[in-house]
Amino acid sequence: MLFLLVFFSLATDSFATLRNFTAISGQAGTLLIACLGGTFVILMGSIDLSVGAVVLLGGAMSVTLLNHTPLGFATIPAVALLGGLLGLVNGTIYTWGRIPSFIVTLGTLSVFSGLALTILDGRAIQFDLDGFETIAIGQLVPHLPNIAFWALVAWAVVVVIASRTRFGRYMYLIGGGETVARTAGVPVTRYKIYAFMLSGVLAGIGAVLSVARLGAAGPSLGTDLLLNSLAAIVVGGTSLSGGIGGPHRTLIGVLIIAILDNGLNLMGVSQYSQMVVKGLVVIAAVLVSRDRSRTTVVK
Repeated sequence: MLFLLVFFSLATDSFATLRNFTAISGQAGTLLIACLGGTFVILMGSIDLSVGAVVLLGGAMSVTLLNHTPLGFATIPAVALLGGLLGLVNGTIYTWGRIPSFIVTLGTLSVFSGLALTILDGRAIQFDLDGFETIAIGQLVPHLPNIAFWALVAWAVVVVIASRTRFGRYMYLIGGGETVARTAGVPVTRYKIYAFMLSGVLAGIGAVLSVARLGAAGPSLGTDLLLNSLAAIVVGGTSLSGGIGGPHRTLIGVLIIAILDNGLNLMGVSQYSQMVVKGLVVIAAVLVSRDRSRTTVVK
């Protein structure tokens, strides 16, 4: 991260400015919230490819609820609940159906995306509620967008959950060895479902904040989260083989990806070339983490 800060500061005059750092923090907010739940899923040795689709469906439901119901700000917990239910679907199919999480979430990615695009009718829809955007673009802390502030609050809470609660300890134990965890009396099936539900809840919250930040929900909402979330989690130091890392490291990974995106944009690098760069970063990060792992990284 320090290397990227120095490199982009020297490469472009517009990078090392307070205004740009504020923009980076805003861009990183949604990514961080979406990555936090996904970190637990990867930590226990599984994977969730549907995070971006949950954000898209959550965004579509957000504008629908804001425009057609009197829920108002209560839309936030409502969409978080929706995300939890979608995570429950993922976790239940994965555990009870005994289907690899990669296949399950690849399938639900398509299902959730299709439902969202049906709701949106393939177009961007703005919400109509005065003041709702302030939950994302306001600044309770000067020069820090609210979406970044809430993301940091969520990160702090999740770090405590990972390090101080039974749920967090069980995630490490399951990722370190599922057979050992079962022998130790851990209700593995139940806690796997909990992990997917937490991933869905946080993705739902990220969806509402994204809609508030953008002022609308459109077909492209969350499309970049599939690659970026996995990249941020792995680059941060959580091994795809499970049992190593945690949400405390994910913050660094998110900052690396956000700075990389921002710096390459300021340098005028095309979107397609950026995809190549981020793909290489993910591959390099997996190779490094594989040296620390005990088993194959394929899940």
